[in-house]
Amino acid sequence: MFAVIKSGGLQYKVSVGDTLEVNRLPVEDGAQVRFEEVLLISDADNSMVGTPLVDDAVVLATALRQARGKKLIVFKYKAKKRYRHRRGHRQELTLLTIDDIVANGKSLVTGEAPRSRDEETATEDELVAPTTTTETETPESEAPEGETEQRTTRRRRIASAEDVEDTETEEE
Repeated sequence: MFAVIKSGGLQYKVSVGDTLEVNRLPVEDGAQVRFEEVLLISDADNSMVGTPLVDDAVVLATALRQARGKKLIVFKYKAKKRYRHRRGHRQELTLLTIDDIVANGKSLVTGEAPRSRDEETATEDELVAPTTTTETETPESEAPEGETEQRTTRRRRIASAEDVEDTETEEE
């Protein structure tokens, strides 16, 4: 069983359990990603080809980590003109593992409706008790005396009228 999905302008043939490198996606490590642009799903006995996309089809994947691809050298050269520019490029990538292929609301792996990891973690978060603050934090009122002085900025200070009067009284 496999599916063809579209991500970042490229098409990928994926099956459950595959590890896949795609262009960087704005997701956290360990987050679940839904690919709804499914072009084809093929099973042992039938195939569903989209026109252009398969209706009610989703591929679920988990983001393993963010990575960078192999370094490519871009060398621009013009003959007889002393023009040579050598630049390097590394593509930003996201590594994914394919968890499930879903068609018509049913998982093709288990035959049941899939549960996303977001729903599972929400129920687990409700069970965890809220954490209390630790005693290592010091309140602002208990700061040492040396830190309570106001620091002046590095900009040149413009004398206000009150400061001018103070300096004149001190000079006399």
